[in-house]
Amino acid sequence: MPDNAHTPTRLRIDFVSDVVCPWCAIGLAALEHALARTHGEVDADIHFQPFELNPGLGAAGEDAVEHLQKKYGMPAEQVAANQEAIRQRGASLGFTFDMHRRRRIYNTFDAHRLLHWAGEEGRQRELKHALLRAYFTEGRDVSDHDTLAAIAGEAGLPVDRAHAILSSDTCADEVRTVERFFQQQGIQAVPAVIIERRHLISGGQPVEVFEQALRQIAAAKPNAQAEA
Repeated sequence: MPDNAHTPTRLRIDFVSDVVCPWCAIGLAALEHALARTHGEVDADIHFQPFELNPGLGAAGEDAVEHLQKKYGMPAEQVAANQEAIRQRGASLGFTFDMHRRRRIYNTFDAHRLLHWAGEEGRQRELKHALLRAYFTEGRDVSDHDTLAAIAGEAGLPVDRAHAILSSDTCADEVRTVERFFQQQGIQAVPAVIIERRHLISGGQPVEVFEQALRQIAAAKPNAQAEA
């Protein structure tokens, strides 16, 4: 039997998200569980694309509960109930939300600049995980430059280079260009998972939804075995 009979089908996945979006953390965990289930069938090429939930947020950020109450018109009790549901959903996927430590919402533009750079360095997935963990599990300020540089170091990136990027406008134009592109494609909420640039899965869907989509798209991809 030829070796390529079992070659996984390579799929491009654009994961449009923000690092302070809990459903983005849930969606990524669910997607990665689905990729584990389809191991040997699908070879994912994941690109993390920027989306800012609160692009106008100032440097100091805002109290998380007050922000959610104001943005969505929810009473504090509803915010608490939603956060507990999110915590439980994350736990079922192996992701830890500590809502008592995540007290503030922050501006994430600089985090997206680092993620863009990390993509060039081949460490984007590692940095994405590190940022989500730093914010949702550890309650760290993902707008603070020293904190961001430290998180980059934890993801295997050079801290000095991260500091240099953050103290300049490096990658700023690139991030804004990509943000505009996906907005023009109609992406107004995240996570938005786009497979092969044409199949959209919106929201923090269950593992089974991602698994089924991956298998169906891989099976339908022409010349899958011929691809590098």
